Amino acid sequence: MSAMIELDHLTKRFGALVAVDDISMSVARGEVLGFLGPNGAGKSTTMKIVAGFLEPTSGSATICGLNVVAEPVAVKKRIGYLPEGAPTYGDMTPNSYLGFIAEIRGFDGIEKRRRVDAAVEKLGLERVLRQPIETLSKGYKRRVGFAQAILHDPEVLIMDEPTDGLDPNQKRQVRTLIREMAADKAIVISTHILEEVDAVCNRVVMIAGGRLLADGTPESLRTRARDHNALLIRVAPDRIEAARGLIATLEGVPSVETVTRRDGTLLLRVPPGEHAHAATIVAALNGANIEIEELVNEVGLLDDVFYDITAHASHRENPYA
Repeated sequence: MSAMIELDHLTKRFGALVAVDDISMSVARGEVLGFLGPNGAGKSTTMKIVAGFLEPTSGSATICGLNVVAEPVAVKKRIGYLPEGAPTYGDMTPNSYLGFIAEIRGFDGIEKRRRVDAAVEKLGLERVLRQPIETLSKGYKRRVGFAQAILHDPEVLIMDEPTDGLDPNQKRQVRTLIREMAADKAIVISTHILEEVDAVCNRVVMIAGGRLLADGTPESLRTRARDHNALLIRVAPDRIEAARGLIATLEGVPSVETVTRRDGTLLLRVPPGEHAHAATIVAALNGANIEIEELVNEVGLLDDVFYDITAHASHRENPYA
């Protein structure tokens, strides 16, 4: 995979405020990067620099080998950008707006029509095509913004909350589209919706206070969760106390607690760490004629990892971030 986006010691200051603090990273073709951070972390500022809407104070950003400051027009030809809120012209219809964007992108005649029709079909805009944008729902406005971002089939997509305002069916449609486009593009998605990361991203970067704090696959980051590899055990409700007492006597078990699922099912939970191997617990329960109805290892939650990594990082209230 070749690098399509490269940030080299990228820094952005607004007076005394450091919004982006010495970030270095690259995004390769074929990667869908989930760009995560709390409000004010510096996500939007970083994305605006990459998209050429802000100049860095120091460091550099390149798109497909082109410097975003030195070669802004060439860079914008290769980028599709969906900013927060996806500002459009409210008195235009999706049809006229997308035609306008196509002309700006240098398309006319049959090619212009082909590009607009393809974007309309991908985002399911047919039924609102001639309705003023200002009268559309938030979800449809978002889809119009997405359509303009992909109209020219860019090599790099930068998207801020791409499924904001969409209903579950629309989210599924957009996520499918992102996955289909991912093979030959570099895609960066800024989102607060962690299920979005699981749905479409194959890499995650977490920032807070303008600094890069974590970088890895969703799977590798989940292993950093406090509850990753905790053992959950379900037995008959009338045997749960007996099972709990027995497991607590096993060497290497730090503790045993009773937890309740959303459906009311009671489980025994052995936290991760140097606890007895599952096979030892199974053997002990079988030896006591306590039937195990379910035995699973908990998978760490990105929500927990996100909190642990970012909650105590320096946080700056930043209107630009």
